[in-house]
Amino acid sequence: MSDHIEYEARTVRPYAVTGGRVRSARSDLPIEALVELLPDAAASRGLTPEKRAILQHASYDYISIAELSALLHMPLGVVRILVADLSDAKYIRVHTSQPVEVNTGQSPALSLSVLESVLNGISAL
Repeated sequence: MSDHIEYEARTVRPYAVTGGRVRSARSDLPIEALVELLPDAAASRGLTPEKRAILQHASYDYISIAELSALLHMPLGVVRILVADLSDAKYIRVHTSQPVEVNTGQSPALSLSVLESVLNGISAL
């Protein structure tokens, strides 16, 4: 009987964490996408514990969606939705290797250069 209860908790919890959503507008983020904490995140209020945990992990350094999933013991799909929500709320910035359209007139390769800088920093360690 207890196995049945554990199974229900595992299947219901992700559903509850995402508010019943299985996709978001940006839930197709690659698992290697890097999450960066933005300065406005310090003033965040009313966030769920899962979103606060993402902000806490991102406060130290860039962290990938895959790493967040592992650290939080949550499915990748759930973490992708939460990261997309936090990005939409301007608490974090998501860096992908795919060119991103920006309205600043800067090169679409901007996010690629950020990833290369991060990789160079990691290699220097």
